[in-house]
Amino acid sequence: EVQLVESGGGLVQPGGSLRLSCAASGFIFSNYAMSWVRQAPGKGLEWVSSISSGYRTNYVDSVKGRFTISRDNAKETLYLQMNSLQPEDTAVYYCAKGSRGDYTRGGQGTQVTVSS
Repeated sequence: EVQLVESGGGLVQPGGSLRLSCAASGFIFSNYAMSWVRQAPGKGLEWVSSISSGYRTNYVDSVKGRFTISRDNAKETLYLQMNSLQPEDTAVYYCAKGSRGDYTRGGQGTQVTVSS
């Protein structure tokens, strides 16, 4: 059974930083692309970033230069370093198995709130 457990969210002021983590289990983590997706209040699910099994990364335009996705295959953990956070980044962030357009979201997500 695929399990994805997100952590690291919280309340941060505009311009601040957070690092999200996702602990994966139930599949061979190193074989799969992984993604972060988010859902802002009242909006649909938005793909944010992906990292391939070969460490190639992609980002939605709105987070380029501010967010960095990474993975530690030995720990079976996915990360999202978020810098220069803005109120429009407020959302529930989910870890997903797969890449943009072909992913399976799992877990309960972690809430990120950017507010002064």
